[in-house]
Amino acid sequence: MTSVKQFRVEEPATADGLGRGTFVFTDDYSVFDWGKMPDAIPNKGASLCAMGAANFERLEAAGVPTHYRGVVDGGEVVPLPAAGSPPREMAIDLTRVPDLPHEGREYDYEAFHGAAGDTYLIPLEVVFRNTVPVGSSLRRRAEPAAFGLDREAWPDDPVDLTEPVVEFSTKFEESDRYLDRAEADRIAGRADVDDLETVAREVNDLVTETAAEAGLKHEDGKIECLYHDGEIRVADVVGTFDENRFSHGGQQLSKEVVRQYHRRAQPEWVEAVEAAKAAAKERDVADWRRLCEAEPEPLPGHVVDAVRDMYSAGANAYLGRELFDAPALAEAVEAVRGL
Repeated sequence: MTSVKQFRVEEPATADGLGRGTFVFTDDYSVFDWGKMPDAIPNKGASLCAMGAANFERLEAAGVPTHYRGVVDGGEVVPLPAAGSPPREMAIDLTRVPDLPHEGREYDYEAFHGAAGDTYLIPLEVVFRNTVPVGSSLRRRAEPAAFGLDREAWPDDPVDLTEPVVEFSTKFEESDRYLDRAEADRIAGRADVDDLETVAREVNDLVTETAAEAGLKHEDGKIECLYHDGEIRVADVVGTFDENRFSHGGQQLSKEVVRQYHRRAQPEWVEAVEAAKAAAKERDVADWRRLCEAEPEPLPGHVVDAVRDMYSAGANAYLGRELFDAPALAEAVEAVRGL
């Protein structure tokens, strides 16, 4: 189980083949790697399921392999357009995820791949960026000139990149870290890092084009992939308001809205999280949460309502279909702009 969606196994994957299972999307949310937060966002799970399903179906139509099999409607696996109501379950092919042994913050990827064989979830996240929005970690890790931008410092507003940037980060470490290309290639195992970048760029192009048709700007996102019998397939979920950042009229439409709200409304907790992560790194321990000296508080009701409408109205616009009972996109945007 992840922090925001549940995982059901129908047929487990084996060394020789993929299994079958289901993602069950909940209304839980997570920020700052905390895991499940103390409240939930209505409609969030269904919006993620619907947007993810739409993207998978478009990727498959474009010839990009994925682990997607359909959404569950009335106990049957069907394409998204055949679903009579907002779906919450997605049927998928399953791969294997071997244990990743570690001693403190030292992770044994040789042991991981020794157990993985030819069927495994690649232990990387592949990140693509079209812009550098406020809150992006890229601002802390590199100067604008590194990406062909003629400026000495990052401004207070989002910055468009001349070409999309692709990066790699760890997937299963307690505190994920960005990797240089050589280390990413080593951690990917049998999967080729160049092929992973190619797939990520194809996903980025598709999501960017779909968003533009809906009046949304696609700023950045990530994918996870599985490797099976020499083929890379897009896995997990892609092109949603949790995996990607979108905007409309300069206003963020993504999980970043909730993240930035916590920075403003609960700075003590955010600072405690950052201090715990730093302490864990200094002590060479993986579990930073037990070092955190504060707990997050629930969101106020008006914030929950605004974020609910952001997910629902944004999904309607992206899908080109009134799947959710939600206000118009412009109204939802103004509500989160005022938080």
